[in-house]
Amino acid sequence: MKTYCKQNLEEIKKLILKLSNEEYVYASKLLSKATIGQHIRHILEFYQSVFNPGNSNIINYDNRKRNLEIETNSVVAIQIIDEICANLTRNFIDKQLILEGNFCADKGNKIQIQTTLNRELAYCLEHSIHHQALIKVGLIELERTHFIDSDFGIAPATIRYKKVCAQ
Repeated sequence: MKTYCKQNLEEIKKLILKLSNEEYVYASKLLSKATIGQHIRHILEFYQSVFNPGNSNIINYDNRKRNLEIETNSVVAIQIIDEICANLTRNFIDKQLILEGNFCADKGNKIQIQTTLNRELAYCLEHSIHHQALIKVGLIELERTHFIDSDFGIAPATIRYKKVCAQ
């Protein structure tokens, strides 16, 4: 799982390096004024939540720090990607964790679910791919799809399915 997450983050880093700062912070009409930088911040903060749960084994994505510098400064985003990738290259064992969150709009409905480190990394990867699909919409609007591979923002299962269908 660590390898797949790292590959995905390197793909995002490769895109960021091609974008100008104006493109990185462009408020996309097609994305309700969201920016590529905002989507990248969101992706990275989920990974940070996994690797920085404090002194406990509780991961709470709702309580993540929202670092606006990540969404406005591509250099900071690249630094965060490098930090996450460094964490992914360290030897660690899969361990039991607790996922804590409020999964409805009402206040005070926090629940806890047993999970594992690898399961949360799988979630971060799927979450990243989902946001990459949205980033691709922003790139279409900016006419910058040549910055990405054709599989950017497409789930591995979909890529495999398309290959079978093409045969």
